Amino acid sequence: GSPSSLNSMVCRPPTSHRQAARRPPLTENLRYPEVVQARKWLKQARSVAVLTGAGVSAESGIPTFRGNNSLWRQFRAEQLATPQAFAQNPELVWEWYDWRRELIAAAQPNAGHFALADMERQVPHFILITQNVDDLHERAGTRNVLHLHGSIFTQRCLRCSRQSTGPRPANCQCGGTLRPGVVWFGEALPPGIWEAAENAVRSSDLLLVVGTSGLVYPAAALASLATRVVEINSTATALSHYMDEILEGPSGEILPRLLA
Repeated sequence: GSPSSLNSMVCRPPTSHRQAARRPPLTENLRYPEVVQARKWLKQARSVAVLTGAGVSAESGIPTFRGNNSLWRQFRAEQLATPQAFAQNPELVWEWYDWRRELIAAAQPNAGHFALADMERQVPHFILITQNVDDLHERAGTRNVLHLHGSIFTQRCLRCSRQSTGPRPANCQCGGTLRPGVVWFGEALPPGIWEAAENAVRSSDLLLVVGTSGLVYPAAALASLATRVVEINSTATALSHYMDEILEGPSGEILPRLLA
């Protein structure tokens, strides 16, 4: 089906892709052809969309769902971020989310977050689409943000669907049970958010795909809708075969240099 029909968050194994060439750190050298080309496209673009993933927040010390730091106690994120897990043990799931909230609240935006906020001020039409549930993009100053997977700082009532922010009360005003206001594996994306993201990517002159593994759909499908795509990541990903250019390295290092 079309990407629009991919409305639930699922993981997919990597597809075959061309490997991103390994480059030395970009800190001292901006003359690699890939960097020069990406900077040229960015300066020419009147409409830019950006898709960010966990790798951007990881540079601020926030654990990702994958890799060596993805365990909480003996649990993996995939065991806790599901409706089934919440139904079986809501307090355990809330304990995990409260731990994550505290960790995110203590974290600070990194150079990549601030560079994207600067980019928004320089580009006539800019939209940032994030898979991250933290607020680091907003805290860095980006205003036009679409949260595909919701926000960890909201909660939603299972009975009346009312959403609230701030500290978590014991129950909703209606007496219903509150759950984290995020999209769990297998759930549909927030109404209207996916359509807005699709439209933004289709109408963009340039899409930057930053810090995402390309394994979670439907977010990963956005790369196939863009006219021109640049990937910024520490390693090659399942999306690398869609890319017009690949910049390998930390987003906090590369993004500021695209604006230099």
